[in-house]
Amino acid sequence: MKFLASLDAKDRRLLLWCLGIALGLAVLTGFLLPGADSNDNPLPSTYLAGQHGARAAYETLLRSGYSLERWERPLSELAATAGPDTVVIFAQPFTREKADNEAVRTILERGGRVLSTGYWGGLILPGEASAPASDFNFAACKLEPEGLDSLAGSGEAWMVPQATWATGNPAHRVEYSCDRQPAVVEYDWGKGHVVWWANSTPLENGSLARAHDLDLLLSSLGPRQGRRFYWDESLHGEIRSIWSYAAGPSLTLLWIGLPVLGLLVVFSFSRRSGPVRDLPLPARATPIEFLDALGSLYRNAGAASAVVSIAWERFRRHTLRLCGLRGTQMGAAELALAIRRRFPHADASLEADLAACEDAAWGETVTPREALKLLQTLHGHQEELIPAPKSGGQTQKPKDIHSTQQERAS
Repeated sequence: MKFLASLDAKDRRLLLWCLGIALGLAVLTGFLLPGADSNDNPLPSTYLAGQHGARAAYETLLRSGYSLERWERPLSELAATAGPDTVVIFAQPFTREKADNEAVRTILERGGRVLSTGYWGGLILPGEASAPASDFNFAACKLEPEGLDSLAGSGEAWMVPQATWATGNPAHRVEYSCDRQPAVVEYDWGKGHVVWWANSTPLENGSLARAHDLDLLLSSLGPRQGRRFYWDESLHGEIRSIWSYAAGPSLTLLWIGLPVLGLLVVFSFSRRSGPVRDLPLPARATPIEFLDALGSLYRNAGAASAVVSIAWERFRRHTLRLCGLRGTQMGAAELALAIRRRFPHADASLEADLAACEDAAWGETVTPREALKLLQTLHGHQEELIPAPKSGGQTQKPKDIHSTQQERAS
């Protein structure tokens, strides 16, 4: 039994090609995209287990009895409920939004405690005293205690500083330094307290167990009892809102179902885009209806002279062909003279009738009644000249061509 035997052979081949290409792209993407949890990712996120991640510190605090949770919603929501029992960790945050800076200030003004690391972590703090390091050193530096507070007595700690702090404010106390540059700074702001690190190295997975790095983290967070701790992930690009709850299995099924539905639509209708049966031929109008429509068109347009012009041109070509002068350009007088030479017994009113038709063909004041009379006159002359070649140039002399035309019209 063939795969999808109900499909046409070409459709089955197209479907197999599409599935093969999609599978190949998925495998290629899996090999080429870098792993988010690799050691090359410098983001100290609590979700990452790589060298620079912070998952070990997060789980260690949870096992130690800290009331800790990840914060993935906008900071303004946390600032609205902050108080003296609020402690927030900003590990290498990145933001340029003024609303985030105002939220941090609100948390401190309400008595909260903030631990922030890195250059951008210093910019979200009041004072914005952080600055890029003048000398980049990619090797870990043993921090030298300089302060008199309990934070400076955390013990031996190691860090790879990537920023520095502007000194000169007596309220900012340098607790640790690296190569005579501030590495750990703390100060009070409003009712709250701020601790700043030059880098998040001590809380990363690869450095947490080194020397007393964990003690430095615990001392920076302050007492555990009666406090709520929040590890911010919103400034790592994982900002959650009310619409974030729409994500999950339902959104995944939606993204998968829409392409599948599109493919079904394409396979169902693309090869049947035309009608299954031939359309019936439109009913053609009778000749009388066509003539009535054409007459109404000329009447509404007031184009009686155009009708005379068409009849005059047909008569001129026909008579020139009878006279052996096909293709010659002649006016009414010349045409009448040529007809007289070829048909000496033509009607006596020929010259006057042809001149009247020529004038009406180029004029615009002819009435429909006059146009009809001229058409009948041209038709009468043409009927008189048709049998003339058979009789050797002798035309049949009617009694009165105009009376005959009137009889026909009546």
